[in-house]
Amino acid sequence: MTRLTHSEEDTQAVARDLASTLEAGDVVLLSGTLGAGKTAFVRGLAAGLGIDPEEVCSPTFTLVHEYRGGRLTLYHADLYRLDKAATGDLGLEEMGVTDGVLAIEWPDRLTHELSGAIRVQIDIAGETTRRISVGGR
Repeated sequence: MTRLTHSEEDTQAVARDLASTLEAGDVVLLSGTLGAGKTAFVRGLAAGLGIDPEEVCSPTFTLVHEYRGGRLTLYHADLYRLDKAATGDLGLEEMGVTDGVLAIEWPDRLTHELSGAIRVQIDIAGETTRRISVGGR
């Protein structure tokens, strides 16, 4: 599925739709350049899971944020500041396995593939326009 969005709210709406299909143990891999809207997408996932999207911020400096109170727990990881060698022992895959969904920004930093993950590619197509492609599972 590929959709064009024209605002942050549109991007969040795409993510809310995706969130309605997510189950405990799902992993969502978010790729795109800086400023593409990956964290905005995670806010939409939170809203779709029944979590206040205003709580969501980029976990760049803490690596992982955990958001509870919705249908599923949302774990949000940002690997931007890590190199590939540093991600091998993080155990990120296990975080969302039992009670929630794991959203990972910058999954190219992972040292291995996560089978069954949902891949989201967000490309800047204009000042406020984004091309969002969702695939995998």
